Amino acid sequence: MLKTYSGSCHCGAVTFEADIDLGAGTSKCNCSICTKRRAWKTLVKPDAFRLLSGADALRDYSSSPAAHHRFCSICGCAPFGDGHLDVLGGDYVGVAITCLDIPAEEMAAAPVRICNGRDNLWWEEPTVTAHL
Repeated sequence: MLKTYSGSCHCGAVTFEADIDLGAGTSKCNCSICTKRRAWKTLVKPDAFRLLSGADALRDYSSSPAAHHRFCSICGCAPFGDGHLDVLGGDYVGVAITCLDIPAEEMAAAPVRICNGRDNLWWEEPTVTAHL
């Protein structure tokens, strides 16, 4: 069910809203940046994401032209990222589930798909996933 969620970075400088169907699934990835950040995301189209405050506090780390990893320059938290990948349907925003203002029970109920980004086999689940 599509629902509007509020979220923020740790210090609250960056705030946003996003229209998300958590029941449609979330993802974790084993690539180096996602593993180190322990990233847990859901993807939405850009028109379903609204940055409410903190554009001036955001910084960008881009490991490829297809992905921009946004983070707060004050607290270092990474509440979302964005980019363009044809395989994902074009432009996207990857919202960090852990930055949403929701009860832990609702977060825990969201289905999770594990992606093998480390080996560029995105649609195959990696052998080892417990660390994610």
